[in-house]
Amino acid sequence: MRMLRSAVTGVGGYLPETIVTNDDFTKMVDTSDAWIIERTGIRQRHKVAPGQRTSDLAVEAARVALAAAGRTPEDVDMVIVATTTPDMPFPSTASIVQQKLGTRPCAAFDVQAVCSGFVYALTVADGFVARGIARCVLVIGAEAMSQLLDYTDRGTCILFGDGAGAVVLEPVEGEGTSADRGILGFDLQCDGSKMDLLYVDGGVFEDSNRIGKIRMQGNQVFKHAVHKISEAAENAVIKSNLSMADVDWFIPHQANQRILNGVADKLGLDRDKVISTVAMHANTSAASIPLAWYIGVQDGRVKPGDLVLIEALGGGLTWGAAAIRL
Repeated sequence: MRMLRSAVTGVGGYLPETIVTNDDFTKMVDTSDAWIIERTGIRQRHKVAPGQRTSDLAVEAARVALAAAGRTPEDVDMVIVATTTPDMPFPSTASIVQQKLGTRPCAAFDVQAVCSGFVYALTVADGFVARGIARCVLVIGAEAMSQLLDYTDRGTCILFGDGAGAVVLEPVEGEGTSADRGILGFDLQCDGSKMDLLYVDGGVFEDSNRIGKIRMQGNQVFKHAVHKISEAAENAVIKSNLSMADVDWFIPHQANQRILNGVADKLGLDRDKVISTVAMHANTSAASIPLAWYIGVQDGRVKPGDLVLIEALGGGLTWGAAAIRL
């Protein structure tokens, strides 16, 4: 039976120019390069320049993705931005991106699921594309996490970086089988009872006079991450009528190298199939999956026809996974 699928036709990424190394943090908190690498795998991260905003990062990544897809801003009929660091409370960062890109008037909105944001946004976009409502959707993960960091807290300030990644989603016809190109299956979850494990302690109702900072119970987040992410990944693959043996590339949220290794091992995936950028980018929240995806495409590992498995866990707690054939 013929059916519409949502296919990724272009991938893009962008990192701000300023690089912050582990040694830079030794001047701020009691830490060391060796300590950070051992516990996280992170060696450096990027940081926005003064005056540079999340929408600026998103626009640069979107332009790269559109070029890769052979599309222009005039072709775009929907913009979805996954971010937890919007330019402002409103309007949405997506509407600002739409204006800066110069697209025609179309639907534009943000999705907020923190580090899981890109997975959530991609599945939202799939609902529009696979139903024939939209024909060229920009799905962007963009974050300026440096703006939420407490630089006296060595447990969190070393973990995060800034950046953006984007994909273009377009409809393709398929046979309704696991051999089709496009998004084949996904699994999304949230457990709000765990919200105190990872959150920002400021906002409209907390303290309107300051920007909140990230607070995290790292050991507890780690404890939940491997189990919940693995479960979602397995569900996404099962819903796609596939098995882990069919996965060509595992592109996880880049939170911590130990989590990446733990999930890959639990899923029975060879670590050589894992696209990891955590060492050079750190945790860029909703941007981390599309950024890693872009790197995999750029260096020639990720190719058309490959089956890609993505996953993430973030504040909420939210988590999810999706299986996509390129």
